[in-house]
Amino acid sequence: MAAKRSPRLRTVEKYAAPYSTNNFPADFALNLGKEIVYLLASRGTPRLEGSDWEEIFSRLIGAQWKPSNVGLDDVVLGQTAWGAKTVKNKRPSTVSKVRLISGRNFPVYSFGDREVSECDPNDLGEKVLSIWNERVAGIRKLYKHVRTVVLVKSDDLLELAAFEFETIIYTADSFWWQWNDRNNLEGYTKSGDVHTFTWQPHGSQFTIIENVPDQRLAIRIKQPPLLDRNEVLTAIKFDDSWVEVIS
Repeated sequence: MAAKRSPRLRTVEKYAAPYSTNNFPADFALNLGKEIVYLLASRGTPRLEGSDWEEIFSRLIGAQWKPSNVGLDDVVLGQTAWGAKTVKNKRPSTVSKVRLISGRNFPVYSFGDREVSECDPNDLGEKVLSIWNERVAGIRKLYKHVRTVVLVKSDDLLELAAFEFETIIYTADSFWWQWNDRNNLEGYTKSGDVHTFTWQPHGSQFTIIENVPDQRLAIRIKQPPLLDRNEVLTAIKFDDSWVEVIS
């Protein structure tokens, strides 16, 4: 997939981002490892949801966590906003492409279209993409820098990769669309025929396929022991009076 570029804007240049893309702050890797070790030790199961990653990332960079329905500004620091996403992979340190669920796009609702099965795939794909573009444009009116930060996680959470990219508006006429064998709509670049988007008519889920940059951060951590529940309660001096039965 060809590298995507954002236009240079004078207004953006007035507001420097906290750090350059993928050049995470000092100790980011170590502190990310600490967060995952604590999560595994306290939770007991390798479960990390999208909201967990939003909260962890905001804490690591000293930003505000503000969960968003749009999913493009879950984390905010000054004039920079991030959408935070997680994706599973068996080998996060070596994966080259990931599929990111990027919202639900409803052309029938947004454009009053007839049933999608009756639509020309290129016309429908352009409308699906325009919904994404409208969301990004709305966030870019609020923030000068908009990024997506991705955590690629193994099933056991012992191997992780993190990377960022600019959240962009796509040029509709750079892509062509077709239905696949599963009756999902797929978008390809006109230059190189690279599969870039998938849209599922049942549920209207929109997926963007992203390249993982070479400069991504990858870490491996050791499985921590599970915290003993009674020892934790003792350590915080739990007392039965903390529990009040009200009905």
